[in-house]
Amino acid sequence: MVKLAAKCLLAGDPAVGKSALAQMFRNDGAHFQKNYTLTTGIELLVKAVSIPETSDSVEFFIFDSAGKDLFSEMLEKLWEQPNVLCLVYDVTNEQSFNNCAKWLEKLRAQAVGRHIPGVLVGNKTDLVGRQVVEQKQAEQWAEKHGLAYCEMSVKEMKNFEAPFHILAKSFHQLYKEKVETFHSLA
Repeated sequence: MVKLAAKCLLAGDPAVGKSALAQMFRNDGAHFQKNYTLTTGIELLVKAVSIPETSDSVEFFIFDSAGKDLFSEMLEKLWEQPNVLCLVYDVTNEQSFNNCAKWLEKLRAQAVGRHIPGVLVGNKTDLVGRQVVEQKQAEQWAEKHGLAYCEMSVKEMKNFEAPFHILAKSFHQLYKEKVETFHSLA
């Protein structure tokens, strides 16, 4: 049984649902909080995810960060050495999707020369008829940037665990590859 620890950076524009996603995940979908105050700075949440078909798990230290540039200097310090990335946008807000490039650039600047597993998450799919970012467009963008992709509705409690399960499996796979490389050298 292996228990891994991973620093997970949760990033994206203000009001895309980062805090709602983190809270819902940590509380196993216990309830959707209708009112959130905008995160100022960073909130840290911790939760373990079991890896299917193994006895291993990944304990995530999730850094839920403010989406405002005002906090960017503080974020850069706290964002050092990430292990996994979770980039969130609002499917009804094209600007939040377009800004993912800026967020990804900032995140990757903290991990130059290292492969960091990541997932692009389209939130607010419950707002049927208001979706302006097409799933295919987001999937293609994610693939082009080496990210996994999923859509969800935190409000409807649909698929909110998916990003973390994707990240846990990716991080665990990287760990296994490093162990195999180490054993091949011995």
